[in-house]
Amino acid sequence: MSLNPAETALVLIEFQNDFTTAGGALHGAVAEVMERTGMLGNTVAAAEQARQAGATVIHVPISFVEGYGEISAKPYGILAGVVESNAFVKGSWGAQIVAALTPAAGDILVEGKRGLDAFMSTNLDFILRGKGIRNVALGGFLTNCCVESTMRTAYEKGFNVLTLTDCVAATSVEEHDNAITKDYPMFSHPVVSKEFVAVLGGGGGLVDSSRGYTA
Repeated sequence: MSLNPAETALVLIEFQNDFTTAGGALHGAVAEVMERTGMLGNTVAAAEQARQAGATVIHVPISFVEGYGEISAKPYGILAGVVESNAFVKGSWGAQIVAALTPAAGDILVEGKRGLDAFMSTNLDFILRGKGIRNVALGGFLTNCCVESTMRTAYEKGFNVLTLTDCVAATSVEEHDNAITKDYPMFSHPVVSKEFVAVLGGGGGLVDSSRGYTA
């Protein structure tokens, strides 16, 4: 499989200090998997190589006004954890995109993410279709939450979806591995970042890192 860079976007979900950086409200929960996969360094390299190849890099952070008025007064599940940890407050250091992935010239910053799926409360779909994007590669947090939710919607919308398995992290190794092994192959091509950038405008096969085949 060869990917046309002009039709390809690398979508980076919630690479923000509260996840990525020591002192972030939720960093402790994801630090083990981040270290295990080297996901931040892998993502920085993939983003730079994608830009050089001519692909679009899109950043999708999440943020809430202080007090979390945009969501239910009694949140539950993952959003309850966000509120309890006072994470991703608009204008705070924790909500800022990590310095290593500061949007570069030509990158796109998508605003309005308030929930799990990067499509649902944003204009991400409008941007992708307006730019003629057919291939969507995903990285970010959490492996089994926002990345997986976005992956499923992108698949349903007809995009050719790739999930970069060394550019994602979850709150436990078990959850991370289960999502990549069991769920990702159902809705995407799970590949490592080097395999993704290798086929941007070039030849060679994409090796599915969960099943070992070449597409």
